[in-house]
Amino acid sequence: MNNNFDLQSAIAALDEYGYDKKQSSDLTQARNKQQMSKYIESLDYNLRRLLILQETVNELVAKKKHLIAQQENIQTYKTKVINLSRQFNISYDEVLQIMQEQTNQVR
Repeated sequence: MNNNFDLQSAIAALDEYGYDKKQSSDLTQARNKQQMSKYIESLDYNLRRLLILQETVNELVAKKKHLIAQQENIQTYKTKVINLSRQFNISYDEVLQIMQEQTNQVR
């Protein structure tokens, strides 16, 4: 019986910890616009600092979008090379070697 009570107490404590963590005004816990707004308002920044924050966030978002697009392009390129290797029944490396030779001939 005592173990059952201890287990229930432990589960209740974990639940409460999770609830407190969700209600925290820490930015690392913010998962939606409302939580992030609440955190930023708690910083009590003046307009100048908010504008700097906005510019910084915009730059980081642009950089992240660029990296994601770059990764998607690389994956698309790899897929095309794999399809070429299957189509001509040659290895991936051979396709790359042929492409390199073609590039060298053009130059």
